[in-house]
Amino acid sequence: MSRNYKFHNKSGLYFVSFATVYWIDVFTREKYLSILAQSIDYCRKEKSMEVYAYCFMPSHIHLVFRSGNDDPSGLIRDFKKYTAKKVIQAIENNPQESRKEWLLWMFEKAGKNNVTVTNRQFWQQHNKPIELWTDKVIQQKIDYIHTNPVGSGFVSDPVDWKYSSARNYQDDHTILEIDSDGFLLGLTKYVSS
Repeated sequence: MSRNYKFHNKSGLYFVSFATVYWIDVFTREKYLSILAQSIDYCRKEKSMEVYAYCFMPSHIHLVFRSGNDDPSGLIRDFKKYTAKKVIQAIENNPQESRKEWLLWMFEKAGKNNVTVTNRQFWQQHNKPIELWTDKVIQQKIDYIHTNPVGSGFVSDPVDWKYSSARNYQDDHTILEIDSDGFLLGLTKYVSS
């Protein structure tokens, strides 16, 4: 693995992206998206996670975050482990999930192909953390995160994507609270183009 994709500065601000195995579009139901939002909220309150930008896409997540406990790797590891377990349980227990058997089979298939997994694998193992150190780079990653749903053709304006901090930057905190001080003091609020 490249040096660029490791958490070297334990107190640094990072951009991370992680996807479901095979890039499966799992997050197409409110129930599954809510698990991600609740987990981020829990990590903010109980594990000193600072979140400055986020976007939940159907098959992946983007975050700009910092670990207040100087353990970014452990924080993301625990988040992924917990959400994998909870989303798989939600799929198993969802009578309206038309893809239930296929999804569970795909997670089992991924688990069999990975010697470190005992049963099912939900998330791909890499996070590709990139440390952010200047306002310009921070703003670039936040813009990338916020325009991801636009680039994918889901919405025409970033603030229309429900599970994105683009809404927070327009003072809409109905889905998740984000942190707004510290690293982002010099940045202006996100304005869609």
